[in-house]
Amino acid sequence: MPTQVAYLGPEGTYAEKAAVALARLEKMENPKFVPCVGLRSVIEHAAKKLCDVAVVPIENSVEGGVTTSLDGLWSHPDLFIRRALILPIRHCLLSSGSINEISEVLSHPQALAQCSGWLNKNLPNALQLPTNSTAEAVKMVRNSKFRAAIGSKCANNLIDLQELAYPINDIQGNRTRFVLLQREEVEQNGHIASLAFSLRANEPGALLKALSQIAYLGLNMSRIESRPSKRELGEYIFFIDLELSNSVAGAHKKLMKRLKPLCEHLVHFGAYPSSEIEAD
Repeated sequence: MPTQVAYLGPEGTYAEKAAVALARLEKMENPKFVPCVGLRSVIEHAAKKLCDVAVVPIENSVEGGVTTSLDGLWSHPDLFIRRALILPIRHCLLSSGSINEISEVLSHPQALAQCSGWLNKNLPNALQLPTNSTAEAVKMVRNSKFRAAIGSKCANNLIDLQELAYPINDIQGNRTRFVLLQREEVEQNGHIASLAFSLRANEPGALLKALSQIAYLGLNMSRIESRPSKRELGEYIFFIDLELSNSVAGAHKKLMKRLKPLCEHLVHFGAYPSSEIEAD
């Protein structure tokens, strides 16, 4: 049976490129890639066993955490991270018309934000319209002289538009971290561990007390990000990544035990390896 891999479609997205690379790294035999509409749908495909695994972006070096993915992980504590992949992002401006004719620019909200400086300088009067994905935007501007899309060169290979400018992302080192999700609990190994928690009480020193447990065990926190709990104003969920090493083997398991009495909810997404693709 082929492994079914859900990703943010349609064909030609950065997510598809990440999904193909992750399947190769995991040595999946005959993977079947399943494009989904919207990140929430991608996560639901794994959570509801519609697919074996799912690939979602979780963090961008320019725009920070991908909130839909983070909220989805918190909503489905039975999902675990199997592997991470860092993908370089280089955006193209694609259209059937010339750059002087463009009055609308379409793309995923993250891509629009990552190119906001370039757009303000080169297309200051163009209306920016969000889409579900970069590849969807590329399809929507086909045969339009006044519309352009921000997408990848891979997407352009499927549609055959004109490349008006490349690269247009504001930060040259723009990268996105994708994660491979599965329902089965991951064996606790790898050099990154991810967890999320909400505190028992919103009181002075509560977060500091929780974070001090990380320092006590000699773990390095490589990322911390908060998201609103959506229950009441001022209540947050904290997402944390930890760097693991042989010198503190098993420390993340000890950390979970020390955090448990301090947290209302505590979710461990697993310890997993991370890889990086070089820029083309």
